[in-house]
Parts: sequence; structure tokens; C-alpha cells
Amino acid sequence: MSTEAKCPFQHAAGGGASNQDWWPNQLRVDLLNQHSNKSDPLGGQFNYAQEFKKLDYKALKADLVKLMTDSQDWWPADFGHYGPQMVRMAWHAAGTYRIQDGRGGGGRGQQRFAPLNSWPDNVNIDKSRRLLWPIKQKYGQRISWADLLILTGNVALESMGFRTFGFACGREDVWEPDMDVNWGAENGWLDDDKRFHGDRELDDNLAATHMGLIYVNPQGPNASGDYLAAAKDIRATFSRMAMDDEEIVALIAGGHTFGKAHGAAPESHKGPEPEAAAIEAQGLGWHSNFGQGHGKDTVSSGLEVTWTKTPALWSNNFFENLFKYEWELTSSPAGAKQWVAKNAPEIIPDAHVPGKMHKPTMLTTDLTLRFDPEFGEISRRFHDDPQAFAEAFARAWFKLTHRDMGPKARYLGPEVPKEDLLWQDPLPPATHKPTAADIADVKAKITASGLSVSELVSVAWAAASTFRGGDKRGGANGARLALAPQKDWAVNKGAVKTLPKLVEIQQASGKMSLADMIVLAGNVGVEQACKAAGVAVEVPFAPGRVDATQAQTDVDSFAVLEPVADGFRNYKKSKVGAPTEALLIDRAQLLTLTGPELTVLVGGLRVLGANCDGSQHGVFTDKVGALSNDFFVNLLDMGTEWKAVDDEAEVFEGRDRTSGKVTYTGTRNDLIFGSNSVLRAYAEVYASADGTERLVRDFVAAWVKVMNLDRFDLA
Repeated sequence: MSTEAKCPFQHAAGGGASNQDWWPNQLRVDLLNQHSNKSDPLGGQFNYAQEFKKLDYKALKADLVKLMTDSQDWWPADFGHYGPQMVRMAWHAAGTYRIQDGRGGGGRGQQRFAPLNSWPDNVNIDKSRRLLWPIKQKYGQRISWADLLILTGNVALESMGFRTFGFACGREDVWEPDMDVNWGAENGWLDDDKRFHGDRELDDNLAATHMGLIYVNPQGPNASGDYLAAAKDIRATFSRMAMDDEEIVALIAGGHTFGKAHGAAPESHKGPEPEAAAIEAQGLGWHSNFGQGHGKDTVSSGLEVTWTKTPALWSNNFFENLFKYEWELTSSPAGAKQWVAKNAPEIIPDAHVPGKMHKPTMLTTDLTLRFDPEFGEISRRFHDDPQAFAEAFARAWFKLTHRDMGPKARYLGPEVPKEDLLWQDPLPPATHKPTAADIADVKAKITASGLSVSELVSVAWAAASTFRGGDKRGGANGARLALAPQKDWAVNKGAVKTLPKLVEIQQASGKMSLADMIVLAGNVGVEQACKAAGVAVEVPFAPGRVDATQAQTDVDSFAVLEPVADGFRNYKKSKVGAPTEALLIDRAQLLTLTGPELTVLVGGLRVLGANCDGSQHGVFTDKVGALSNDFFVNLLDMGTEWKAVDDEAEVFEGRDRTSGKVTYTGTRNDLIFGSNSVLRAYAEVYASADGTERLVRDFVAAWVKVMNLDRFDLA
């Protein structure tokens, strides 16, 4: 009998239970494999900035303007203008950003992938992206999806009579979903039962109040219709995007100046989201069987609200209506809580039926802008001063759509605003241009300074390792290690002690910035460590960093970069609620490191004595300061038996199996490289007899990568 006859189906790759199913608490080392060249169809040689230079930017914008009023039968434009839905698309692409870890946002084109493409808050945004496809197809790789999604929102505003603050391209696409973002622990859409603690305090790791929402429930907390209670949720979630009260009011009112919400019928008419739709749907979801399923019959949020008399034209009518009328709680045709103006005339145009008019309507969260005392004061000011409102919305919209792009060095295109904004982490122009001879002279002075390998390496790592790949913030450029708040962080307590000596050398030589000096000092330490291990290496150094001032450094904004744990330095601030080794993976992922890079850096930093507090945990060598493979050799030595010495199993003693003598101590950050099967496989490479030279080569490469993560000028 053939194999086919015996088996009722053909086995497919990836079928069956996964390792994560068997071991739910398994360390997610796979997060470090995201967005590799293997998933990139453009290849490692593709340079988006160079390709963008070939783009006819004016022609692209002209095509986008034409799109706005080119209504398609398969998805007709509300009010004959696609602008409002394109604003929503751009808003929802950018609005996932969180300041806590720099993840989310529109900078990677993630709205194309699950889960975002199928969030209930993104219902029918798939239609907006499909309307854009002919334009993306025309311009190809000269414009990324990530840039196009946001630019389309900007052009939409301009086409509806609004003057924007400016625009910058420079967002590069990725080709698979981000798996590192924590969207919450709930298993059901719109659930919120696992994201609050105490008096409805939103978990510090999250930014939205419900699973599958960008911000808050527009019907109020748990669809309560309570507009005063909604204020707390609104502040909590918008503040996670670094927005203050004025920016919050401007964004909500500005966005709701345009378009409408859609709730023509109960949501039971909606079909499955894109990721769950049938193959013939070709990536479109939420097919509705109500009426024609689109136009006047559209079912999206379940709310049926149009805010202004001119939904496709900028105005101050949102505030005019908000304060002119008293509001009565009612229900949409889908049964959602919304508000209608009492005794008001029918002055709001229908989106699809010419001549048909409606009474003004509002969302519960719109009324919050009037009745919350602080929001209300701002709203009345905007009502009385339309120009102030327009200016505030323009700046808040720019911040919303550019907050995750990092410094202006990454900005591309002819519409980049000249003004430097504090949230962009501005840097001054370069004043030093060190020559090769200058660099050699400074290196000699650092070498003669008496600073140890540990001190040199530690100060450079402290400066550079603040970088976050999500929003491109942090890093060594700017020398902000010498400024508040970084100089006062507990994790940097030891590293900053080295700064006075480096400042002394820097000021005496006058040949380079302190930022360059810090990185060069680290390179000197690494070179000394390599030499001590018997391998001569010159660590590549690219000068050109500059020194920020305290005035250019927003203390509150930079405070979120402080690590609660840095496993590379064996640091953990306090009990966090996540395994220590998971926080190590998190830190490595923020630094855009691969699994092998994580491994070699930890092992190397340990033998260089770079623990933040000078402890001996993980320093598995008697030759501290030499870049040897001792960490891996001794960790994997079966002559040592490990046992926890505290109730939390955070610190361990390694005892000689024969004598019982304590030989080493280590933390979970150390022992995970012998415990986790994937990390152990990497560790074995470096622990092998031929591992030393490989370790030196790989450590230097990974070190240089971290030192240059924020050097966008080198790309």
C-alpha cells in the first residue's frame, strides 16, 4: 500500500503543536530573528534613501490629490472625497506608537500585517490601502508603503483645505509582522480585563485601553457612555504617545472635523476580518451583507456619527457644534451609544444621499472635550481662536506621524520643516572634524590615562546601549550620558565616574566631541582586551558625533529610556513581573541584535568586567580585561554544579562538583546561555577550542554595530 493511501492528508511544514504550545514559558529567542535579509525581497543591497532620490515627489502628491475624489463603485467615497478615510488610515498607522519602549507606530508599514490589519479599530482600513495600490504599483520601491500610508493622510488634509506643518519621508518597509510588541494579554477583541490595576490604572507596558483599539473606546469605558470617566482613559493612552492635554484636544477635534463613523446596521452583518477571511477575498475583510455593503450601508465601528457641516473641508465647526448644543444620549442603528444635539436643526449632510440632512451627532469621547474641566478650557480657547486650533492640530499631527522616526537626520524629502522640535532630540551642528592623526593622538592619551578596560568599555556601552530600534531614539551621539537624566540613572552610576577623565582629555585636546571621545574610549578598551587575549585588532571608528546641550534634552522625554533591566551589564532595577532572561531578550531586540550578537556581547562584556555595579556575577574568568572565551568555557563546564542562593532564583552559586567549593556566581542573565537550547548552541561555538579568534572577531563586529546604531549619517 502506498504512503498516500495510508495517510488521510499530506503533512505540511509548520503543522502540529509548536514548541510554544508545549512550553508556553519558553524564552522567545526567535524574536531576535525578525526582519532578516531572508524575508526581504529587495535584498541587502537595497538602499531606500538612494531609491527615494529617483522619486518624482510632486507627481506622486498630484496623483494622491486626484485619488481623493476618484470615487470607486466597489467602495464609494463618503461625501465624494476619500480624504477623511485616508486621514484615519494614516492616524491608525502612526497611532500604535508607545513612548515606553519605542515600539509600534507607522515607521515600518506594519498596518499591512496582522494583527493590525485585522484589529476591530482598523475595520475597513483595508479598503483605503487597496485604493492606494495603483499608486504604490506605479512608483514601486521609490516610495515605501510606510511612507505612503502617512503621506496620503497628509495630502488628504491638504486636499481638504488644511495647511499642514510639513512632512518627512524616510520610513523603510519591513516584510513580516513585528512579533515583539506587547498588545496585551486578552484573548478577545475589545476585552480589557487584563490591562488595568488598582483604580483603572492602565498597565505601564500598554498604550490602548482595549485589545484591538488604537486608543480608547469611543463609547466611554466599557461602552458606558460616561464622558467624564472617559477623560482618565484618554489621558492615559494619549500620554503613552507623549501627548499633553492641548495636543490631545487638538488631535481629537482635528480628526473629527472630517468624515464620519459608520454604523448603518448591527455589526452582526460584518464578515470576518482580513486574516480570517476566505482565500477568494484576497486580503479584504469585514464583508458586509447589509444592503450593498458599502456607501450608505457601511458597517464599520457600529457608530453612526458625522461631526461637522463640511466633512470634507477644514473648519472650526466641531467646536461650534460641541458648545452650541446640549446633547442627548441615543443609539446608533447598530445599537452603539452616541449623542445627538437636542432640538437642533438638520444641518449635517448625508454622506451618500444628496439633499438628505441629519442632526449634529457626537461620540461620548467628544463630549469629554467639553465637560472635563481641563479639556474644556482648552476646547473653549480653540473655539474662540480658530487659528490657534489650526496651529495646534498641525503641530500635533506632525508629531503623531513622525514621533517614531527618530532624529531629523533620517528625514527625507522637500517638505521637511526647518524648525527643530524638542521631541526630535535635536543635535547641534558638528564643530569638530578629527583627522586620522588627531584620532591616534587622542587614543594615545586615553591609553595613558590609567583607565581600566572595564572602565573604558563600560562608559561607551552605557552611552550607546540606550538606542531603541523602534523609534530610533537614544545612542551615543549627543553625549547625553553626561546630561540629566542619564547621568543620574542607577544603571550608569559606575560608568559616569569615568566621564571626568574623558572630559579632561577632550577639553585639553580640543580635537573631537565628548560623544566621539566616549565611543573611542570604548574602542581603546576593546583593543586592549583583544591584545590581552592574544589577538591584535583595530576597532573601526567613525568620528562625527556631536554634543547635545541640556536645553536640547527633554528630561521627561528621555526618562522613558531608562532601562528597568540591562542584562548586558547584569543590571535589574527591581522586580518587574517578567523573567530576567526575557528582559535580556527584550533589550537585545531593542538594540536590533541577532541571537549570535547577543551571545557574544554578553560573554565578552562579562570577561571585560563590565557589570554596572562592579559585581563578579558572570565573570567566569581569572583574566578580567582579556577578551577570552572563558565565560562560555566555564559556564558549560560539567565540573561545576549550579544552585540558586535566593528565593527568587535570581542569583546562583557554581560549586566544584568534587570539592564543593564555590568557584563562580552568576545571574539568570548568565545561566540562560547554558540553559536555553538555542542560546547554548551559540555558546558552544565560542566555547570550542577554536572559539577565541571567532569570539574576538564577532564581538568587535557587534560592538561596532551598537556604537554606530544612531549614526544615520553613515548610511
